[in-house]
Amino acid sequence: MARLSDPITVLRGVGPAKAKLFAALNIFTLEDLICHYPRGYEDRTKLVHVCELEADKPACFRATVMNTPRTNHIRQGLDLTRVQVADTTGRLSLTFFNSRYAAETLQYGCEYVFYGTLTGDYTAYGMTNPVFEAPDANAVTTRRVLPVYPLTAGLNNAAVLRAVQQALAVCDPPAEILPPDIRERYGILPAERAYTAIHEPKDMEEAEQAKKRLIFEEFFVFSAGLSLMRAARAEKKTAPYRDLDLQPFYDALPFTLTGAQQRAIADICRDLGSGAPMNRLVQGDVGSGKTMVAAAAAYAAVKNGRQAALMAPTEILAEQHYESLGRLFAPLGIRVGLLTGSMTPKEKRAVREALESGEIQVAVGTHALISDATKFSALGLVITDEQHRFGVAQRSRLSAKGADPHLLVMSATPIPRTLALLMYGDLEVSVLDELPPGRETVDTFLVGESYRARINAFIRKQVAEGHQCFVVCPAVEENDALDVKSASFWAETLQQTVFPDLRVALLHGQMKGPEKEAVMGAFARGEADVLVATTVIEVGVDVPNATLMVIEDADRFGLSQLHQLRGRVGRGRAKSYCILTTHNRNPDTVQRLKALCKTNDGFRIAEEDLRLRGPGDFFGSRQSGLPAFRVADLSFDMELLKQAQQASREWIEQEGTADTPEANALRTRVAALFTRAEGTMN
Repeated sequence: MARLSDPITVLRGVGPAKAKLFAALNIFTLEDLICHYPRGYEDRTKLVHVCELEADKPACFRATVMNTPRTNHIRQGLDLTRVQVADTTGRLSLTFFNSRYAAETLQYGCEYVFYGTLTGDYTAYGMTNPVFEAPDANAVTTRRVLPVYPLTAGLNNAAVLRAVQQALAVCDPPAEILPPDIRERYGILPAERAYTAIHEPKDMEEAEQAKKRLIFEEFFVFSAGLSLMRAARAEKKTAPYRDLDLQPFYDALPFTLTGAQQRAIADICRDLGSGAPMNRLVQGDVGSGKTMVAAAAAYAAVKNGRQAALMAPTEILAEQHYESLGRLFAPLGIRVGLLTGSMTPKEKRAVREALESGEIQVAVGTHALISDATKFSALGLVITDEQHRFGVAQRSRLSAKGADPHLLVMSATPIPRTLALLMYGDLEVSVLDELPPGRETVDTFLVGESYRARINAFIRKQVAEGHQCFVVCPAVEENDALDVKSASFWAETLQQTVFPDLRVALLHGQMKGPEKEAVMGAFARGEADVLVATTVIEVGVDVPNATLMVIEDADRFGLSQLHQLRGRVGRGRAKSYCILTTHNRNPDTVQRLKALCKTNDGFRIAEEDLRLRGPGDFFGSRQSGLPAFRVADLSFDMELLKQAQQASREWIEQEGTADTPEANALRTRVAALFTRAEGTMN
């Protein structure tokens, strides 16, 4: 018997050249091959009569060859073989291109089972290149449910199926990880049967049952992994914070916190006083007040003799946090320091010395905080802003500068709670679902190109009133294939022909970091009237004076992303607006964009986006931390996810430390998953 870890070259017919083709599909071992699941199935189990064949619908039928196949040489490289077949209900003409096999195999008077698609019309129906087998032969291409696999150039479906069948024959499938009681309760197939049935189902019902098992298994492994990580963290001990009286902090605020902010702070204080390291996500809509929640946590850390570090994804955002926290903490006698890459060596050295001595109690910065040269006196709290912009390794490097410091991560991307749990691993979640009083909603409108003159007039009106405007384009440069506005072209057009008297700036992701920082900084200081940009502004500095957001070709963006972009305005006292433009008249597209016009609630928008587009819109890259599920689809399998989460929680409580084959196999699978997709680790 072979082992799952053996390379696929142990299989007959898989040499180095073919192994290279499989490698393009990330298939290297027998386990990889067995876990290369079909993307769909063709049900070839039902046999129909010739008279029942329907045009453009593939079907299986049994028929007798009515003449000796005739092959004609049409031109170089093209031979046509024609043959007539019939059953008791009708006759059909079959055509094969360059098929020596058909010409030599099909025998006059013999019966075969064919599978193909009828083409033509009532005057001349026919079938081209059907597959066929003798009725008494093994069912390989007909009379079965045929799996259809993801492929790559040079590797056809038959080759993948043959390799999979070999792998299943020479080694055992992955070990069973689900206890019998869980399988029975949720109607789940045993592992051995499921891994065979997913590739070789006897019917479509068995294929669905096998798929259900593997979806449940993926969710169960991931959920169990999170539970085990939580259990491991619960065993870690840290000195509980004793002084959690935050009244002086509240008294220093020029406003009253929302109920949601107070609840989040209460969650944090409970974590800080628990004696175990905090691992919490605060997610809230744009403008919901996450910074004040982070400030409260930092104040608690300082009161208990610890330092806090806040890492932001850009220098401009770091500087903004530094200024706001500095103003807030100065009356409380707390010193805030700033550390960024653009500071001079002398400035960096001074800040680092103050951090190491403990003079600076709250550090705000960018990646400079995680450099080897940066040391802390008593780092007790790590805060990351715009969590999805940081990789796990970066967050871990900052945490490593303290002894199991508390971790608080913040995200302004509203995400349905279930997805948040998946995206952010084992973090506890606090949601800010209220906006501070007095913050006005942003009026949003959907218009077509015919409104261009009115849009331009409205931009000019906002600038005349002393405000600034964003204009967002989906592309950096012109692209004929996409047929969308590019930021470079549109900025030039606006400056030269539409607003020659206004100050138009350009910002996009292809610019170097310092250049982007300079442009955004200038806009924030009021040195430009209109900023034409790509989605690079999605996470950026606050510009309270910006009152208008125009998003060109809005149909090219997901709802959640549009909502994030809209959140760049409405941060000041003046009424703010968002205009979505599109020339796409597809009813589904229009309906989707109108959903954004109806609400400013980011969580409702996120739910709608999930329903319409699936989770991909939330997470553009693997750095997001979403696990690489092979068969599960979060867009459709939410019910199974809930069941698997419930089952894994029960399993952890009852058998988390058990020494059973299933428990040991599960722990092995969990370790493999989190090693493969480190983005899920925290």
